[in-house]
Amino acid sequence: MNRLKRIALAALGLLLVSTSGATADDDFVIGAAISMTGVFAYADVPAYEGMQVAIDEINATGGIGGKHPIKIVVKDGRSDPAQTTIVAQELINSGIHVLITPADADPSIGAGMMAQQAQIPTFTTVASSPTLPQSVGTYMFGNFPGDNIQATVSAEYARDKGYKKAFILYSPDSSYTQLPLYFKDVFEKLGGQIVGEGIYNLGQQDFSSMVTQIGSMDNKPDVIMTAAYEPDFPAFLKQLRAAGITIPVIGSDGIDSPTTFSLGNVAEGVVFTTAGFAKPGNRLDQFDKAYEAKFGKAPETIYTALGYDLVKVIEAAAIKAKSFSGPDLRNAIASLKDVQGATSKITYAGSDRVPFRDVALVKVVDGKRTLIKMAKPDEKLVPAPQF
Repeated sequence: MNRLKRIALAALGLLLVSTSGATADDDFVIGAAISMTGVFAYADVPAYEGMQVAIDEINATGGIGGKHPIKIVVKDGRSDPAQTTIVAQELINSGIHVLITPADADPSIGAGMMAQQAQIPTFTTVASSPTLPQSVGTYMFGNFPGDNIQATVSAEYARDKGYKKAFILYSPDSSYTQLPLYFKDVFEKLGGQIVGEGIYNLGQQDFSSMVTQIGSMDNKPDVIMTAAYEPDFPAFLKQLRAAGITIPVIGSDGIDSPTTFSLGNVAEGVVFTTAGFAKPGNRLDQFDKAYEAKFGKAPETIYTALGYDLVKVIEAAAIKAKSFSGPDLRNAIASLKDVQGATSKITYAGSDRVPFRDVALVKVVDGKRTLIKMAKPDEKLVPAPQF
C-alpha cells in the first residue's frame, strides 16, 4: 500500500457529514481550499491569480455558456493537511460545484476524500503525483504533467546529452520529491547508471555532508537529478557550487520560481521540466499579457498559467455536462479532449484523471528561461505510478 493510499484511508476517519448542491442564483461556484500562506503558497498564490484572469475573461461574456457567472470562494489551508481538510469541509457544506486543493498531494488527500464522498469534482492546483487521483477516487483530477511523465522527459534528455552516470537526490517526506525515483527507473532502462543517492528532509538547509559525499565519489556522476524545491533546492545548489562542484543539475517544475532566478551564476545551466513556455504570439504569451494588464506585473512562474488552464478546463466541462450536478460534471471532465489552455491543449479522455499535456524542458541561461524543447515522452518508457 503506497503512502498516498494510507493517508487517503486515514482521511476517511475525518469525514464529516457533507452536503452539496447549486446556490440560489445562477452562479457556478468554485471552492478553493488552497494554501495562501505556508510552504505551498509559492505555487497556490500565483495559481489563484491565474484563475482570476480566466474567471474575468469568462464572466466578461456572461459566464459559462453566457449565462452562469463563475464565483470563486477561497479559504486558506495554510499548507497544513489538517487545516486544509477543515476549510474544504466548510466549502463543501456551503454548496460548491467544484473543489480545488493545494499544490501538493498530502494536503489534497483529506480534502479530496471529502469531496469524493460528496460527489464533487476536485482538482489540485499543480500537484503532479500520478497516484493522487487513484488514491482519492474517481472525482479527483490532476492539472499538471505527472511526475512520471516529467521524469521520463528528463531521463531522455540526459541520455541525449550523453550522460551515463547520475546521482539522485530525493526526500521520502513528500510524494513529489520522490520524482527522481521515476527518473532512476527510466535512466536505467536507457542504459544509464545511478552511482549514488542522497536522501534529505523537507526544510533541510544543511547539505554539507551530501555535497562532501558527491565531491569525494570515485565514480563521479555526469549529472545530478532532484525534485527539491525552495527552500531546499537553493540551499543545496548554493552549497554544491560553493564547494566547486560543477556537475550539471536537472530539476523539476518546483524550481520554476523567482528564487531560482535570483541565484545569479549559481543557477546558470540548471535544466528543469515544466508545463509551458512563452513565445511571441503563442497562447502563453497572450496569457502573460492579460495577466500583466490585470496585476501590473509580469508573471513570475508557470503556476499562474496553470491556474488559468484549470478554470478553462472547468468551463469546458460545465458547458459539456448535462447539468451542474457532481456526477454530470465529473463525467464531462473525464471525457474532455484538447481543451485549449494557456500552456497547451489538455486531454483527460483515456487517462486515469492525470491530463495528457506537453512538457517544456527549460534551461537557465543568463538568469532567464531558455526553451530546450517541448516534448512528449516515449509512452513505452513512462513508469507506472508508484509514489
